Amino acid sequence: MNAAVARAPAGDGAIEIDLDRVTTRALNQRLHDLPRETNERFWRALNPKGKHSLAVGLDRPVTVHIMGHAGYYCAGMNKQAEIVVHGHAGTGLAENMMSGLVRVTGNASAAAGASGHGGLLVIEGDAASRCGISMKGIDIVVGGAVGHMSAFMAQAGNLVVCGDAGPDLGVSIYEAEIFVGGKVASLGSDCVEKEMTDTHRAALAKLLVSAGMNRDAERFRRFGSARKLYNFHIDHAASY
Repeated sequence: MNAAVARAPAGDGAIEIDLDRVTTRALNQRLHDLPRETNERFWRALNPKGKHSLAVGLDRPVTVHIMGHAGYYCAGMNKQAEIVVHGHAGTGLAENMMSGLVRVTGNASAAAGASGHGGLLVIEGDAASRCGISMKGIDIVVGGAVGHMSAFMAQAGNLVVCGDAGPDLGVSIYEAEIFVGGKVASLGSDCVEKEMTDTHRAALAKLLVSAGMNRDAERFRRFGSARKLYNFHIDHAASY
């Protein structure tokens, strides 16, 4: 076995890959080549140093811990895997995610969870602009604040913001749900505040528990589509 790919001495059985000695392509290829019934389920990537496209396109029930900051498109197209970034993540985190779990212990840059179809994305810190853009079924939980135009054209799924939301939240939203625990700078076109029922509180509480967030669901407000932009209507022309 390559000296840069070795069993971790910590006793957790993880396979360690040193990204100072192995390329990102080699890391991803090694993970892609795993057999479906692999017993090599626990991995640790050392010295990521902001490298791009780490742990992308995974389609195995493996756990990958990235021990530092990640660059663009980390965990993109994830399916089945659990990926934890111990630091911050750049633009396009978990883009087009299908299933599994992606967690970032720090902050995430723009477009986190973009076009995500499923799974759970947890950002323990803040997320920048357009978090959840065009989301299609993914659940996103942000422990801090989100930037402007988050949930832009969001079609399905849930965006939970434990902190504040920036301007134009939910602009041109379809049927996704937004829950905000803090202040909202402004709502985008066709996004309105909606009633928070007991059913919604129960679903939100379950999602917060799944994300490991100790928050009170009673303190959140709910936002969604006013359904006025689905079809063109002359009375709403200024909103398009």
